[in-house]
Amino acid sequence: MTRADDVGGVPHRERKGERTRRRILEAARCRFAQVGYERATIRAIAAEAGVDKSSVIQYFGTKQGLFREAVHWHVPIDELTTEDSSRTVENYLRGMLGAWSADPDSPMAVLLRSSMTSEEAAGILRRHITAEVVDPVAARIGAPDARLRAALSSAMMMGIASQRHLLGMPDLAQADLEDILRIIVPVIRELIAPGGGSAAER
Repeated sequence: MTRADDVGGVPHRERKGERTRRRILEAARCRFAQVGYERATIRAIAAEAGVDKSSVIQYFGTKQGLFREAVHWHVPIDELTTEDSSRTVENYLRGMLGAWSADPDSPMAVLLRSSMTSEEAAGILRRHITAEVVDPVAARIGAPDARLRAALSSAMMMGIASQRHLLGMPDLAQADLEDILRIIVPVIRELIAPGGGSAAER
């Protein structure tokens, strides 16, 4: 008989499985960040996580499956969008730059780095950015070229984040966040809210 947790009746076996799964994902992100998708192996990831190779296969099936889960990220566009287009852009940028600053091996950062040397990773990045950013932002832009505008705003934000935190370009890396926002928010606002109106108003 499986022993249940004292709170909520969660089986002990399930809790241990979740911990193992999380440890594998953390080890995988670290490994993919260090050596890239192509050179990372299930054996090395398993060793870093302190588990058997068979455990990685049990939880994720293949390296491709493990990679997809390790680099998955979600942008809460609905939560970040407000009636004020400037505030919306600021929310997007603060969220992205804050995530990269807090964790240099965040799923988004690891996926971007891996995409530089792996076509498979690049394909995942393209699909992910399209689904997580371009699609929802374009749906809020009242213009015939909404998808292009959404793609351009996404490219600008990703470029700022990667050059500030991944490449460490000195002028961006050393700049105060408030100065970056002061200059770039009006530029991106014109893309997602042409004419100055808010996306929510149209």
